[in-house]
Order: sequence, then C-alpha cells, then structure tokens
Amino acid sequence: MASDEMWQSPIAPGLSWYQASVGERPTYAALDGSRTCDVAIIGGGYTGLQAAYHLAKSGVSVVLIEAWRFGDGASGRNGGQLGTGQRWWPEELEEKIGYERSKALFNIAEAAKHHLLDFARDHRIEIDYVPGQLNVAHKASYERDYRENAEIAARRYDYPHISFMDKKETQERLGSKRFYCGVRDVGTGHVHPLKLLVGLARVAADAGAAIFEMTPAKAIRQGGGKVTVETERGTITADRALIACDGHIDGLEPVTASHVMPIRSFIGATAALDKHPEVLPGGEAVADSRFVVRYFRRFEGRLLFGGREAYTADNPRDISQHIRRQIGEIYPALKDIEITHAWGGSVGITMPRQLFVREVMPGVTSIGGYSGHGVMLSNYCGKLYAEMVVGKSGDLDLFKSLDIPAFPGGARMRAPLLFLALSWFALRDKF
Repeated sequence: MASDEMWQSPIAPGLSWYQASVGERPTYAALDGSRTCDVAIIGGGYTGLQAAYHLAKSGVSVVLIEAWRFGDGASGRNGGQLGTGQRWWPEELEEKIGYERSKALFNIAEAAKHHLLDFARDHRIEIDYVPGQLNVAHKASYERDYRENAEIAARRYDYPHISFMDKKETQERLGSKRFYCGVRDVGTGHVHPLKLLVGLARVAADAGAAIFEMTPAKAIRQGGGKVTVETERGTITADRALIACDGHIDGLEPVTASHVMPIRSFIGATAALDKHPEVLPGGEAVADSRFVVRYFRRFEGRLLFGGREAYTADNPRDISQHIRRQIGEIYPALKDIEITHAWGGSVGITMPRQLFVREVMPGVTSIGGYSGHGVMLSNYCGKLYAEMVVGKSGDLDLFKSLDIPAFPGGARMRAPLLFLALSWFALRDKF
C-alpha cells in the first residue's frame, strides 16, 4: 500500500489537504474469513463508525466493513461545516411538513451538533473546531428572506444565535463585495473532518467493534431470519444490518440506489493567506445562497473553497482551474493564488434534500442522502441507529416518516436526468 501522504482514494479524485495535514493514518486489516455477529455494518464513514461504537459499547457484537480506507469517502473529504438545522431552513421545512415536525427535526439537529462536539471532547479527538458560520445572499432580492430567517430562528425555534447582516457588515466579515446580505450564526462552526473520522475509527475499535478496511460488500441478502453480507474473502452473518454507504451505494441495494444519488463536489486549498488578513478576519465558515452552493472557510491560515458551476458525471481534468476561477469571482486579489491541494468526492442527495432512512428488507436499515449537510447529522444518525437496535430511542423514526420519493427515470435514465436538472439550476444561479 502507498504511504498515506501519496495514497489516492480509488473513489474520489485528488489528494486532499486534510490527508496531507494529518500525517500517517492508522491502517486496519481487511476481512479474512467469515464472521457471525449481531449487527453487520456496510460503510465506514461517520454513520457506520458511530453506530459501531455505540453498539459495541452497549455489548452488541458488530462487524463493520469499509470498501476502501476509512476517510476515502465524504466523511474524510468534506467541507467541514456543521451548519444548523436540516438542509432546508426551518421555515421552508415548516411549509412542507408543518411546525411540529419541523421543530422536532430542528431539535434533533441541535442535539446532533452537541453530540459531535461532546463526543470529540470526551474521547480526546482534536477536531480543530472553529466557531462561527455566515450564510450569505448572492442576490439582493433575498434580503427579506434572510432578515426573517434570523427572526424566526429566535422566535419560533428557540435559537437566538443567528443575527442578520446588512450589506456593509456582510462585506466586512467576508472581506468581499460579492454578496448583498446574510446571517451570522455564532451557535455553530467548522471542523477538520478527517481528524474526526480517524479518531472515530480508533474509538470504535477500542470499544470492541470489529472494523475492517479494503473490504467491499459484494451482495447483501436476507433469509431465514438472518442477514448475510458477502465479500471476496468471507461472509458476514448477522441478525440485522445497517447500510451506511451514502453516495457510494452503487448497485449493492436497489431501493437505496433509487432514492440516494451521488453527485460530485470539489474543494481546493490555497497557499497561506498571510498577505490577505481581510479575507474572513473572524474565521467563520461561509455558505452562499446558490442552488449549487459555494462553501468556503479560512482554516489553518488557508482558504478552503468548495463548489462548482455545474455538476457532470465526470471529474474535471483540472480541479484547481475551476476552483481558482470561483475564488477570483469572490476575492479578486486571490485570482492567481496557488492552489496547493485540490480534491473531490461523491455526496449522496435525495430528491427533496432530506435524509433517507428506511428498512429496505427485513432487518436491514439504510441511512443516507445527507445532501451536503451531513457532518453532524451522519454522526448522530449512527448513534440513533444504535439506540434503536438496543431499544433506547425511537428518534430515528422521525426521519423514517419523511416522504422521500425515488428519482425518476429508472436505473438507466436516473443519472442523466439528474445531471440535466442540476445543470439547469446552476444556470439559474447566474440570473
């Protein structure tokens, strides 16, 4: 195996700055031989590893397999922003599902935020947490929505940490004249995602979970009251199973594959911003109002910038070129800055951008479709799954009750239709 510094994820392009900054990651053996356990888990991201830890801690025998290395998927390569609430603003969600359910989902998201930070503290995982997030409008016509968002959060959702920023404050906090207004959230922040993932794997293993890398699942079946997961070098037989593959479900399980679609997202890390103290002087993370969101933050002295103009099925030949152009639109002084690392990965989305949680066959639960809002929710959903198994909590049922339709077009046309739709929405962002 190549050294960690040069390890190229087989499922995601580019070498990430996160990977370069953590040094050598621990390696875990591949599964070699058949196993029997209470719960089998497919997928070694935040969801799967949290479930493995909490199950093992409760005395449940767990075998978890990851197709590649822990951190190769979105959990180790994402934008690191925690956010607040669900993918939709609470008032938008309220229009669709009513206040009571919207408030319950908001409360779960807040619990997820606290769980992540408490978990890292309690297990001495240094995640480099930085407080603060700005959500900014790329169109002047959005001002009313942003003003109301801050008011509604405090008045209806008991969240007083969001404040409206007018044009002047927005531009001062960003160090850019590109945006018109926004909100500042001092009740959340951003983290180093790969440090969290590496620490989580260690904690799960220490709790007694059997975790294996480089072990793709070839098939999953249910019969005779048991679930079997087939791999190249052994079969896992369990009472139940969790599918936690998100955007990497591929053809493993058809129900999940029809509801959770992978899209590509890309991030670049710049050289040090020593000569540009005006860029995000407060250290907040940023997400803008585009449908194809641009998300960025000043972190460890660099600008980490994510987003693209449109989604396609393929990776760009030069990720840096795309990212640098977008940076230059927001920060003209950085239009020629060096991009030291550029990488991408697959994010699992659903049609309504809400979480997909379903029992896809007897004893087999699938969780995915975090839609770019998964850092804190995926960690918490792994915990909620474990609590469901041992009978401690039914909070996961709130996600199960959401109406998540399948993507149209069937297996053959689903991806082309999605890429056309996303490209259309990306075009609308410009007008």
